[in-house]
Amino acid sequence: MPSAAPPPPTPAAQPTPPTPTPPPTPPVPLSALLARGDLGLVLLAGPRDADVHWAQASEMADPLPYLLGGELLLTAGVHVPPGAGAGYFDAYAERIVAAGGAALGFGVAPVHDTVPGALVAACGARGLPLLEVPRRTTFSAVARAVGELVARARLAELRRVAEAQRSLASAASRPDPVSSVLRQLAGALEGRAVLFGPDGTVRATAGREPGPRARAALAGLARVVRPAGPGASPPGPGPSSATDTVDGTHLAVYALGTGPGYALGIATARREPGDHTIASAASVLLTLLTGERGGPDDAARSAALVRLLLGAAPREVAGLLGGDRWTLVHACPDGGAPDPAAAAALGAALGSPLVDLADGVVRVLVPADSPVERRSGWVLGVSAVVGPEDWPAADAQAARALGRARATRAALVRHGSGGRLADLVPRREAEEHARALLAPIAGTPALPRTLRAWLSLHGSWDRTAVALSVHRNTVRQRIARCAALLEADLDDPDVRMELWFALRRFPD
Repeated sequence: MPSAAPPPPTPAAQPTPPTPTPPPTPPVPLSALLARGDLGLVLLAGPRDADVHWAQASEMADPLPYLLGGELLLTAGVHVPPGAGAGYFDAYAERIVAAGGAALGFGVAPVHDTVPGALVAACGARGLPLLEVPRRTTFSAVARAVGELVARARLAELRRVAEAQRSLASAASRPDPVSSVLRQLAGALEGRAVLFGPDGTVRATAGREPGPRARAALAGLARVVRPAGPGASPPGPGPSSATDTVDGTHLAVYALGTGPGYALGIATARREPGDHTIASAASVLLTLLTGERGGPDDAARSAALVRLLLGAAPREVAGLLGGDRWTLVHACPDGGAPDPAAAAALGAALGSPLVDLADGVVRVLVPADSPVERRSGWVLGVSAVVGPEDWPAADAQAARALGRARATRAALVRHGSGGRLADLVPRREAEEHARALLAPIAGTPALPRTLRAWLSLHGSWDRTAVALSVHRNTVRQRIARCAALLEADLDDPDVRMELWFALRRFPD
């Protein structure tokens, strides 16, 4: 038998640090591990419903300093000294519990033939699950099984969160959006969802009612949180969220950015890792749904929309929207497709309520005085700063910039950032120059079309004829006609360059 390690210090001999918090990942129920027939694990003490986050093998006599919490600790008992009695095993089990260990697995080979009875008693007294690991089962097999179950649980949790977010976004478009969002949220978390108004009163609820003490505590948390981020007015002192546990009920409150006093309260029987993500999505939607309507800004935007629909020029309504110089942003998430809540949140982050979501792309019309910077999780294409009359051109610029950003895997690309010569000339001026220069041949569409093809093919008569599906002599006649009407020497490279630049800005 290997030499034994010294006995572990008792809890009184060394200060016991606070119990570690398990990681924010979906746990594996111990019962699922016990159900694996290939492992042959046997529960000797403690409950079957413990939550395991990972497996860790250790032969340390005092495991506390080396555990993070949530482990299934595996040991072959190498550290157990000969003749160890109940005091040793009591101290050992106590330290595992203090470290936040989820369970203890004891291998009956190669050191021990059976699990010591004193260890069984020590674990049972402390509610620490104790598993017997048979000779045929290696610790690596147990760790691999835990890893497989954790991966499945994580995938299931991701699917649960994604489905909940889709359901919340769908609920927000129903005729009773606030109540629908609360119902979806309460169903997703299997608990209670409460919307508190500015005066602390309950505006709407959904789901199972918690006990009176938990209900009172939830209302108390709602009174101390304050809104944070864009839209907060005023932020005031206090946190933007708060949590508590009362009578076994988990409570969480999120301040909404609508204004002081609006809050979302949640009461659940258990707390899953993905619950915060789901609740955050609901908070964004409720912030949008409970925001004040009919204020001066909303009225101005409505007036601008009506005037545009009735035929007013963009320049005439730009003042109602808050400025006369604008940037258009096209955006898409790093992965997946954006939803209305994400689109609205991006608009708020960029400082503009003028948001459009269509075909998997979010478009945001941003005042020029609001700088557009990188946003975590988003790919952005940014247009040049333009006036209202150039909004369509800016839309095309932002679309091209987004395409370059996605192709090059960049987080943000601005129009003209590639340093092209054409980008140095404002588009309107370039188009006016093209129309003036090519006016002599503009009346015959075949002439500028032929000249563009001929220049693009480096003056090749045959290749131009094939590209246009005409005879090569027709190409020669058209080019000669262009040279005569333009009074230009087409053999001069400077002339060719200027004509090519103009043709790129000339409608075909």
